[in-house]
Amino acid sequence: MTDTDAAPVDRKKVRAFARHLFGVYTHGALSYMIDIGHRTGLFTAASEGPATSSELAARAGCDERYVREWLGAMVTAEIMTFSADDDRYALPPEHAAALTGGGSKNMGPMAAMVTLMGRNLDGVERAFREGGGVPYPAFAPEFTGVMDELNRRPLDELLVDAWLPLVPGFAEALTSGIRVADVGCGTGHALALLAAAFPASTFVGYDLSEDALRAARAETAELDNVTFEVADAAAFSPASPFDAVVAIDAVHDQADPAGMLRSIHDALVPGGRFVMVDMAAHSGVADNVGNPFAPWIYAISTLHCMTVSLAAGGAGLGAAWGQETARAMLADAGFGDVETHPAPGQALNLIYVTSRPG
Repeated sequence: MTDTDAAPVDRKKVRAFARHLFGVYTHGALSYMIDIGHRTGLFTAASEGPATSSELAARAGCDERYVREWLGAMVTAEIMTFSADDDRYALPPEHAAALTGGGSKNMGPMAAMVTLMGRNLDGVERAFREGGGVPYPAFAPEFTGVMDELNRRPLDELLVDAWLPLVPGFAEALTSGIRVADVGCGTGHALALLAAAFPASTFVGYDLSEDALRAARAETAELDNVTFEVADAAAFSPASPFDAVVAIDAVHDQADPAGMLRSIHDALVPGGRFVMVDMAAHSGVADNVGNPFAPWIYAISTLHCMTVSLAAGGAGLGAAWGQETARAMLADAGFGDVETHPAPGQALNLIYVTSRPG
């Protein structure tokens, strides 16, 4: 094909896309600025009221020169405002609601995921060229803390009061006393909440990360109805079956997700419940077009979820495995009918509810 045969290029579309692309890069850089604001407490300090750069730096215990430059990014990105009359910067209360506080609305911790994923970009590039992946230990130990902070607030606010009621009879059974496992439990915060709320039940958490389980045991030291064990999610074999199993954002990045689902099925009593929280996506990319969360899901999957699975010689299922594949895999593992519910307060997630046939 010669240059004269090529389709004409619409210069306006080129310029528009270039502006869009520059916006993507800008937002990427701003993610680091948000992470710094969260780490240093600058957003919390700013939520106390308008301040000059010196006053804000003093509140947060930071160097004024760095704070002043950071504030320039915050103002021009329309995250904060600036009054030239008195040289004061302000964080609007609506913005503070999304960047501060202990509730599930605080998105500040999410920026740390961008920072952490970028650290292993060289390894991901190598995997693109050679295959394989970046192993989970390459993200340690920071990944444990990042995931704990991302999940802790939503779990505190939503797990018992908003998510459990979606599973008919589950709260009542927990009140009466049942055996429950959390497979891929991480730092065990979900079990800490459940064990405290339902003292008649007993709970066991399984995870491969020793760092995460140390944190789990420390948090639950005063609870006598929860224990933790190091185990491969695809091969754990409890001495006694469980009445219920939960898996929160844990299936899609396993080396053997199908084996994990089979192990969970086999670990349940007949009629036992399985509650899985995972990404709200479809399995085909065409069905995800228009989903505002899809670019995040695919990107994080490429940079972590898929690559850690492939590094272990695994399936590389990825975070965007989607509900169609999830339903098929649950059926293949032997589970019965599956219900799905949007996770209240967590638009990124779906809650799957199924059981081992009785």
